[in-house]
Amino acid sequence: MHLASLLPHPAVWLIAIPAVAALALGLVASYRVAAALNVAACGLAFCAALALLFAPRVAGPFLIVDDLNIVFVVLNSFVAFTTAWYSAGYIAHELETGRLTPLNLRFYHAMYQVLLGAMTLALLSNNLGVMWVAIEVATLTTVLMVGLYRTEAAIEAAWKYFMLGSVGIALALFGTILVYMVAQPVVGEGADGMIWSVLMAHARDFDPVLLNVAFVFLLLGYGTKVGLAPLHAWLPDAHSEGPTPVSAVLSGLLLNVALYAVLRFKLLMAAHPGTVAPGPLMMAMGLGSLLLGGLMLYRRRDIKRLFAYSSIEHMGLIAFAFGLGGPLANFAALLHMTMHSLTKSAIFFAVGQACQVKGTQKLADIRGLTTSHPLLGWSLVAAVMAIAGLPPSGVFMSEFLIVTSAFADMPLLALPLVLGLLLAFGALMVKLSGFAFGPPSPGTAPVKAGYLPLGLHLALVFTAGLYLPPQLVAWFRHVAAVMG
Repeated sequence: MHLASLLPHPAVWLIAIPAVAALALGLVASYRVAAALNVAACGLAFCAALALLFAPRVAGPFLIVDDLNIVFVVLNSFVAFTTAWYSAGYIAHELETGRLTPLNLRFYHAMYQVLLGAMTLALLSNNLGVMWVAIEVATLTTVLMVGLYRTEAAIEAAWKYFMLGSVGIALALFGTILVYMVAQPVVGEGADGMIWSVLMAHARDFDPVLLNVAFVFLLLGYGTKVGLAPLHAWLPDAHSEGPTPVSAVLSGLLLNVALYAVLRFKLLMAAHPGTVAPGPLMMAMGLGSLLLGGLMLYRRRDIKRLFAYSSIEHMGLIAFAFGLGGPLANFAALLHMTMHSLTKSAIFFAVGQACQVKGTQKLADIRGLTTSHPLLGWSLVAAVMAIAGLPPSGVFMSEFLIVTSAFADMPLLALPLVLGLLLAFGALMVKLSGFAFGPPSPGTAPVKAGYLPLGLHLALVFTAGLYLPPQLVAWFRHVAAVMG
């Protein structure tokens, strides 16, 4: 099926909308018009993502739409939309204080759409090479956005992200080349050796030894983008120095896209009975990330770095669950990925406002938010309690399912898993008591950004802890079964 025949399909609109919006936003001088256009474009992309649920599944030489990537596309499009909505108010304050200029904002809005388009292309691509290029474009775009403030620390963080991201993407490229070399003797030369659907159909005929080597490089390469230890060093700096909406996109979206690439190759490995099981490798890296993230939370003095390490912890937990495999663990991993994206982006929405009203990111200088800014403070309390896994949040439900599955299948690994969760819980409660309660620190500026995106995310997370629609459960169960 050629691209021209897919034009009516929502998948094409998902790629075309951000491409057109990026070009238009690069020409718009008014930041108010640009912010509105950015929100509108993301809203249209989200509508196109919802349309995928009802559209036919396709697998052509360029695009693939199946049950697995629809989950990622819908989640990414929704968080991108709410983050753009939040960003419209956030950047107005940054412009007023002089941290950003109108030219910076023109660049920011255009790059936001480039990032969204690149992530969507990576999720929908049926070609290994195109997916790799799309993830590289997303990486380079976020590098530029992390350094947007042009401070010494921001430039350093951007360069660190660029260097470590380049190492990761180089490893992933080498792994991709190895997969093509594995496929070439079976499917022949040409594009067929790079197409997912073709590779899955012939997976049993591939050389298992070379496929094992390829997966190791791909796990290390794309694992760098996921933020899995020991390849996580870029993530705290990138989160702490970039604009807060960029932090929300990094934690809520880009990490998921890299994880999706790992899962695709995991499926390829699982389709060959002679390869090494990919699950234990993912479980080892995931468990290491969970324990490291939980320990590192105790020493953080910057509020955005604190929640960056929380992202490392939760992505480790998700990788562990997907590595464990099986219907229950896969279901729990999909649910946790969804809840983490919604909750962590909500946290960054609240943290960004807290940093603006207090004029600092230092935890020692952010105190008593529930007293000085009650609505903001209590919203942040609710979001932190949710990400810590307290009931009745959806995070509690997904963590409970992951722990239950681990005790049923691998009880020895369940013990360090629970230890990591308890370490993170203790650290978050200690930090929460400081910045939310007690005598307020100086800084009583009014909150500029709206509360609607934050409230919407929290409403979804706590509703999920009490009730999951049967349609959503059936959908996730089906995807979990497909993943094996």
